[in-house]
Amino acid sequence: MSSFYLTTTLPYVNAEPHIGFALEIVTADVIARYQKLLGKEVFFNTGTDEHGQKIFEKALAAQQSPQAYVDHYAAKFKELQPLLHLESDLHFIRTTDAHHQAAAQEFWRRCEANLNENNEPDIYKASYSSHYCVGCELEKQASDLVDGRCPLHPDTALELREEENYFFRFSRYEKKLIKLYADNPEFVQPVGKMKEISSFVAGGLQDFSISRLASKMPWGIPVPGDDEHVMYVWFDALINYISTLGWPNDTETFQQFWPGIQLAGKDNLRQQAAMWQAMLVSAKLPNSKSILINGFISVAGQKMSKSLGNVISPVEMVERYGAEATRFLLLRLGPIGDDMDVSWEKFDRVFTAELSNRVGNWCSRVAKMCETTGFSYTNTESAAPQYEEYFKQEAMHDRFTTALHTYDISAALDDAFAFDLKLLEQYFAAQLAEQLQNPDEIADLDMYLSQTQPWKRTPEEAHTILRVAVSALLILSVKLEPFMPETARAIK
Repeated sequence: MSSFYLTTTLPYVNAEPHIGFALEIVTADVIARYQKLLGKEVFFNTGTDEHGQKIFEKALAAQQSPQAYVDHYAAKFKELQPLLHLESDLHFIRTTDAHHQAAAQEFWRRCEANLNENNEPDIYKASYSSHYCVGCELEKQASDLVDGRCPLHPDTALELREEENYFFRFSRYEKKLIKLYADNPEFVQPVGKMKEISSFVAGGLQDFSISRLASKMPWGIPVPGDDEHVMYVWFDALINYISTLGWPNDTETFQQFWPGIQLAGKDNLRQQAAMWQAMLVSAKLPNSKSILINGFISVAGQKMSKSLGNVISPVEMVERYGAEATRFLLLRLGPIGDDMDVSWEKFDRVFTAELSNRVGNWCSRVAKMCETTGFSYTNTESAAPQYEEYFKQEAMHDRFTTALHTYDISAALDDAFAFDLKLLEQYFAAQLAEQLQNPDEIADLDMYLSQTQPWKRTPEEAHTILRVAVSALLILSVKLEPFMPETARAIK
């Protein structure tokens, strides 16, 4: 059995989950479910990023210990699993886990032992002065700023930091990263983000700080051999992608699943596609397979913000629409691509038009016709293959599976609702030829029923039409399985 590894980024636990991360993890869940339907053994990872100055300051402000603070919020993110009908075997890692901390220290040692042509290690200590954004937990260059502030956190003043830290020799890996991108043109998707990261690396890389003085900020993993420093949160957190596989101790699981696919927001592009990849090369480990980048979600044209009171949570969405519809509405935003704008009014319109009036109406309409005409449907009459047959035999041979295979979630969801006349023709060519006047015009089940008008037919003719209609609904249930698993089973 072939293997497949997929991970989200680890959300930073300084607030409750919002729909940005909900979209990311539901998208990952669709990909994981699809890969399972292909017969692969899937390792699906998520979790929480729990170290760093922002967490430390939030915990102090809340008069809690950092551990108690992160325990509270980590539980909120873990609750997304049942809330959003995520896979039951989803792996959930926390960067405060003992195994992860040990793995991060081993990773550090391996980078520190890696020497360049001048016999200099990839990790070294130096004094430096820099502008630092606590919101991003990143150093900022002048080119990163707008009016002297971080564009992602314009309300947070930058801190000027002057201290001795450990650094990672990022500048050493410029050519290797450029070669990685050239050899793998789809390494980052969408293509616009691939161009962006390629341009960033080609512009020259600067070594970055990977530690903080424990006397100033103690909430982090101790640097091996130097308890006066703790690891910089990004260096620590990125290692979760392999520590969750049991690295470095469980080499069998690591070799079975790594490298894998990573999902991330566009504010994570540099960290995931450049910093992490250079770190892997330094530790003499394989690079990621590919990185899928989501856009930002705004609400009615404005950035989600607590101060504006426009943050939409997945909990609110599930309370309003239910878990399955929430999954559908999030996926309808078009993940892995451009920025998205939402509002409750938009969600309501899509829910009514596509779920209530479309799927709900199709099912109730066909069921009522079957009941009225006395039509009894058996599996032996089905034009719809079983789930396993469809995904294993048809994979990459039609628009739907091709879209899923290339992570084009929007295109796959569009095709799921198309009236699959070609597939139905394999089973009902003669009956369709008799009943359809303009088959090329049929786009969905409503059009098919309107054209064939089973209510005007003899019982025998009506049953032929309904056999096709029920088969179409079963095909829909097969295609909806990765997107809305409970709904798919209910339709079937």
